[in-house]
Amino acid sequence: MVQAKEIRQLSNGEIEDALEEAKLEMFNLRFQLEIGQLEDPTRIKEVKRDIARYKTILREREIAEQLVREEEEGDVE
Repeated sequence: MVQAKEIRQLSNGEIEDALEEAKLEMFNLRFQLEIGQLEDPTRIKEVKRDIARYKTILREREIAEQLVREEEEGDVE
């Protein structure tokens, strides 16, 4: 399980890469679940939360960038 504090230290590109890896892991875990070979079912919940953390932090950064742009545009007028 990845902590939000650790994720915030990564660049957007690194977060996006980690997000893709987590999505691939989720796919594999669900596949293992369906064929009955999943050894640790709690891992699905952990990966799902990691994906949510990655997406949340990316969205926070997107909103912050948008606010900065809006403030800069407001100062120009």
